[in-house]
Amino acid sequence: MTNHNYYAIIMAGGVGSRFWPLSKASYPKQFHDILGAGETLIQRTFGRLSQTVPSENVLVLTNEKYKGLVNEQLPEVKDENIVLEPAMRNTAPCILLAALKIYKANPDGVMIVAPSDHWIENEKAFLTDLNTAFEACAEDTSEEKLLVTLGIEPTFPHTGYGYIQYNASTAAVKGVEAFKEKPDYETAKQFLAEGNYSWNAGIFIWSARAIIEAFEKYLPEMYALFNSGFEALNTEAEQQFILDNYAKAENISIDYGILEKSGHVGVIPATFDWSDLGAWGALYDNLGKDQDKNVIVNAKTVLREAQGNLIRSEKGKVVVVEGLNDYIVVDSDDVLVIMPKAKEQDVKIIRAEVEKQFGSDLV
Repeated sequence: MTNHNYYAIIMAGGVGSRFWPLSKASYPKQFHDILGAGETLIQRTFGRLSQTVPSENVLVLTNEKYKGLVNEQLPEVKDENIVLEPAMRNTAPCILLAALKIYKANPDGVMIVAPSDHWIENEKAFLTDLNTAFEACAEDTSEEKLLVTLGIEPTFPHTGYGYIQYNASTAAVKGVEAFKEKPDYETAKQFLAEGNYSWNAGIFIWSARAIIEAFEKYLPEMYALFNSGFEALNTEAEQQFILDNYAKAENISIDYGILEKSGHVGVIPATFDWSDLGAWGALYDNLGKDQDKNVIVNAKTVLREAQGNLIRSEKGKVVVVEGLNDYIVVDSDDVLVIMPKAKEQDVKIIRAEVEKQFGSDLV
């Protein structure tokens, strides 16, 4: 059941360069059916959130060059709910802008901020945690109002995520003790052993009023900049105000700018399986495998002495692989990549080499 006071902000401005050659600057990964499930990642995110948030209350924050893709893939989202960023300024500015839009439309609004390209397996559990967070934020009456994040319970000592340390409270929303930078392996093992650390998934819930007041307190210059255009928001004058002022905002994340400074941040240790789908290896880890531990997405395959591979092509293409183990094989319209899974972090280097030799259209 949806609630008219609930809003969602889908952040869809990233390029997803580690999913090259499928993800390109002109058509990034959130607009692809990465999973081979019949829906793109942003469509899956919208469908998940709109089970609790009315579809007319979903806003999409993205780069202006992706507006056509948003219109095409999410026709339910009105143009006035698509906030186009004319400059790259990290997460804090666009979140403040969206919060001001929501607050102007509904001072009682409570919002979730969620990336457009994450994988969540158990949507029912996700919605249960989300509603717990919504209710906690809506009912909070403290002077410095509650800011909530959904923390992912770590399953192994991952060194690629930031961590959230929380207190020993038995409450559903636990007080955050500290945000920790990406650790080395030994530190990550210590975090898991202590048992009160979550991965920071970048999923946030708060009332529009709470986050605006936090900006006014902790990033007053940014608050003053965007609040000066409050009358223009949700009107025909909004886009011109954004064009004239957005690039003036400080380039800073919501984590550094607000959450690490606030004394009233809570975390809900999530009960659902999650991945940020940061690279091809994460896709391999999260999809079903055949008897030889191969993951096949879209392709029709003939495999001989091939184990532990990720093979992705356009739907229905026949792919023949012999004598390859633990490789990534990705065939897009104009680029074929074959590389060991162990070297997937080299994708950005290879991408740069391809751009240098053959031009930016391929990246």
